[in-house]
Amino acid sequence: MNKELTNPPSSERDRELWMQHGAGYIIFENIRKYAINRIPADIDETLREVHLKTIDNTIYGMMMQMDGIFGPLENENYRLDLQTNIVLYKNDEIIEELNTLDGDGMCMGFHGWIENDFGSDDVVNH
Repeated sequence: MNKELTNPPSSERDRELWMQHGAGYIIFENIRKYAINRIPADIDETLREVHLKTIDNTIYGMMMQMDGIFGPLENENYRLDLQTNIVLYKNDEIIEELNTLDGDGMCMGFHGWIENDFGSDDVVNH
């Protein structure tokens, strides 16, 4: 069952944080849970923990890329960069867009998100 998005906070700063926590929620709810659900049910707990650590390391590495830690691929003439935008729509119209390179840091959010903490302003209705 899909969760329903809450309305964004009215304060610009609170909305920026809410959007970043929302992106973390999407990553954890969709990508992380997808990978966890593919861990074989019949493996022992030690191997399961290794799988979980590998998943979390991969997610963290992706967040490092989203924060620009690894930097672009470049030569003397060209630069190829991976950028990630968090986009807030209202009635199919973009009302706010935040590049994760300009955010507070996806890696900083990771540690709370892994504990199911997605900020003080709820992202989804429970």
